[in-house]
Amino acid sequence: MKPSTELHDLIRSLSKSEKRFFKLHSSLQSGDKNYLRIFDAIDKQKLYDEEGIKKLFAKETFIKHLPSEKNHLYKLILKALRAYHSESSVSGVLKQEIKNIEILYQKALYVECNKLLHRAKRIAKDNERFYYWFELLNWEKMLLEEAYESGEFTKDLDALIEEERDVIEKLRNLAAYHILYSKINYVFRSGGYVRTDEEHAMVEEISEHPLIKGKNTALSWRAATICYYTQGFCQWAKRDWKTSLIKFERVKQILDEHPLIKADLPKRYIKALHYIINAQIELLDLRSAKANIKYMRELPGTPGFLGQNIDAQVFVASFLSELRLLDRAGEHEKAMALADPVLAGMEQLGDRLHKEHELEFYFTLARVHFGGGEMNKALFWLNKVLNDNEPTLRQDIFTYARLFNLVIHYELGNFDLLEYIVRSTQRFLSKRHRAEQMETILMDHIKKLSRAKEPSAKRELFRSMHDQFMPLLEDPNESLVLKYFDVLAWVEGHLEGMSFSEVVRKRAGSKN
Repeated sequence: MKPSTELHDLIRSLSKSEKRFFKLHSSLQSGDKNYLRIFDAIDKQKLYDEEGIKKLFAKETFIKHLPSEKNHLYKLILKALRAYHSESSVSGVLKQEIKNIEILYQKALYVECNKLLHRAKRIAKDNERFYYWFELLNWEKMLLEEAYESGEFTKDLDALIEEERDVIEKLRNLAAYHILYSKINYVFRSGGYVRTDEEHAMVEEISEHPLIKGKNTALSWRAATICYYTQGFCQWAKRDWKTSLIKFERVKQILDEHPLIKADLPKRYIKALHYIINAQIELLDLRSAKANIKYMRELPGTPGFLGQNIDAQVFVASFLSELRLLDRAGEHEKAMALADPVLAGMEQLGDRLHKEHELEFYFTLARVHFGGGEMNKALFWLNKVLNDNEPTLRQDIFTYARLFNLVIHYELGNFDLLEYIVRSTQRFLSKRHRAEQMETILMDHIKKLSRAKEPSAKRELFRSMHDQFMPLLEDPNESLVLKYFDVLAWVEGHLEGMSFSEVVRKRAGSKN
């Protein structure tokens, strides 16, 4: 059996200050500290090598029990991290306060217990942490019972019960919004923008839900952010960029106006900002998108925006957005210059880079290299997508990658291969019932272009393709292909004798 890498992954994820704290924390422990030697040895390994660890400590008795030593070390690291981060988040502070309340209660120190409880309740209320608020109300009822037994009747039980009902209702409301968000998130994560009648029905069902459609249905600011976020996502899935932008900007506004909640929901804030940027790119408000990318990159290190997960999220969102922005602006030379820092960042993230983001990076790198005229590099990055065997995630990317593949092979002059690739792509789309008229026209014309010999015949085919495309672009389902690859700019470039970048720049300049 292959040795587990969990301990290695945990150790390699630690920051310098976390490692230093762990060792200081360990210095307080008595007895042998063989686990520290194992810690140092694993920390030096870029890739986990258990045989190397065994060889290093071959003469030590403890190596005979390496699995238990590793397990012990793992638990000690987590214990030290709990202490290190105990006050770095609202949940950490509240957990600690509730534990302190429990200890004081068990020691019958009810006056001190009450002081801590009211302080913790204020924190839970200000941050809308309803689960902790509910637990604190249970402790308050227990303290009220102790007060009654001591003959103190200064507190109103009815008011406490009413407060508990209010908290329970807010919890239910928040949970209902989470469910709705999960449903719309599933639609997009699996297939991207909605296309089929079934997908449209799912999005419409969520859009028309009373909690999403109704006014003042969110009972807390946390719930309101999910409500507007879900509204934005529904409009995004339907490609209504203007309405989507308004909804995501409302999420950002709520969080900006409530800094405690913003600091507790940094990932939601970054995601909302990511969709704001990409809606602005779709609307060709490139100046605003560029300013927001800069703003996003300044977030790490500010209150609430700490930790490797935040750094990773900002890296992914900002670089994907910048690549898309430059692609839509026709600035492909600048976009290609980002390839090295993007790849370095991807390598540094390792397993922390989600598969969806990996696919998006590869597909986008293929697009920008195509725009820059680097067809071999474009094919290299696109093959990273086409050779992936992901069965469920972002099937939209795999579909449009196959169509984009035809265009790249045509530009490379691989005419002998094209007829076979076209047939393969047609079979792929037929099995998934995905081919729209735009896609069928593209495949048919690529096949004919690969056979055409005379420049005049090729030009006539590009003209035919353009003329058939134009009336179809009024249909949102038909124009969807342009969100993945601007096939219209490619066709117009051949007709006007311009490079792909020149056509895109001309179009972006006229609208920005």
